[in-house]
Amino acid sequence: MLNQSVSPKVSHPTPVGHVFPPIFSSWPATTHHRPAAIPDRAALEQMLDDAEAPVEWSEEDIVFLHWRLLEEVSHLADPATPLEEKFDTLRWVFSEREKDGMPFSFASCLRVVGCSPLSPIAYCGLVDAEEIREHIRHSLKAWFNASLERYPDWVRDAVVHNPAWIEARLAKNPQWINEQIKRMSVQGDLFA
Repeated sequence: MLNQSVSPKVSHPTPVGHVFPPIFSSWPATTHHRPAAIPDRAALEQMLDDAEAPVEWSEEDIVFLHWRLLEEVSHLADPATPLEEKFDTLRWVFSEREKDGMPFSFASCLRVVGCSPLSPIAYCGLVDAEEIREHIRHSLKAWFNASLERYPDWVRDAVVHNPAWIEARLAKNPQWINEQIKRMSVQGDLFA
């Protein structure tokens, strides 16, 4: 269990303007930090095969998992990140505010990673989740435009004008857009 008594008390959230934009841009896609308690792939597969065995999580493992979830936010800026992954990350970031206090919510991850002495990033204190959300919201148009440049016009148009429809299709089948593009390249557009 995460020991909250170890975390320093901060009376007001740290302004995000000086703390998180550099962190977002400097977070690597993969990390070299690995808590000692995380097993290698073979040991992990053996643990997963044994459904009866309890998995032991250290406090460092839990902090690292919070950080790993936050690391997904940095993938929003990568044009190569699949749209379905971007939609999934955005659902997590912009979930209902009532869920901010729940374990592994976006706000909870910011709090744990920002305040824990076991965090893989430098201590930055309590961070205002709404400021981070606003930074993400402000950058979304540019990030999605860069991603959509890789797709045909009909995909760009559908994402811009009917994102809920695209999101629903991708939620059912993450390869839906790729399958449609392939089908149209073989058949041609019947309505062109």
